[in-house]
Amino acid sequence: MTQKIKRVLISQPQPATGKSPYFDLAGKYGCEFVFKPFIRVDPISAKDFRQQKVNILDHTAVVFTSRHAVDHFFKLCQELRVTVPEDMKYFCITETVSLYIQKYVQYRKRKVFFGTTGSVDSLMVPILKHKTEKYLLPMSNVHTGELTRLLDANGISHTEAVMYLTVSNEFAKEELDDFDMMIFFSPAGIESLKTNCPDFVQGEKIIGCFGAATAKAIREAGLRLDIEAPVPGITSMSAAIDAWFAANAQ
Repeated sequence: MTQKIKRVLISQPQPATGKSPYFDLAGKYGCEFVFKPFIRVDPISAKDFRQQKVNILDHTAVVFTSRHAVDHFFKLCQELRVTVPEDMKYFCITETVSLYIQKYVQYRKRKVFFGTTGSVDSLMVPILKHKTEKYLLPMSNVHTGELTRLLDANGISHTEAVMYLTVSNEFAKEELDDFDMMIFFSPAGIESLKTNCPDFVQGEKIIGCFGAATAKAIREAGLRLDIEAPVPGITSMSAAIDAWFAANAQ
């Protein structure tokens, strides 16, 4: 018998606009989507950044793996009074992230490149077409190192720079009891679950995630992964959830 899903936990902040594909899914399948971030992203100070001895202007390209990376890169540049050159190139994990850059700079296709699937392997495709660039990688203090390994393996000049901090939010195990489905978006979210609920038992809860690194963290935590994105033909988390509901009609 198919399990009835009544409440779905999305471990991200609620969209500021009030618009989200998850709300459409809630209406379509008669369930409630609740936004509860397991982690938060904090800035680092210009003083702490300077201690890394990274000169932003030594680089000709920046790699963005999230919108957080975009925000904190440009905010740090402003705080440091660094003027980003007009000819700086940007390489983004997805088209969505590449479009987000418009918040800070004029979008020009000749200097913005992106992967097609949301995976690090996909991001490497445009990077390998521009092997002579000097890449800067704005990142969190918590990261998988997968992109760094690929850049090293391909002899790509790059510098890692911690520009923001991923911090676990506190919550009680009982806060998860009423959820039938839980969706994660980063290994840090799984780490937060383990920290806050060391004796967590999945049972019949459906667990889904976005990204290969998150999927790996879920499996390594001994949990069952029921929904995964991106996969061939399904590029977003909301589409993956929709497909799961369609296959497990309530």
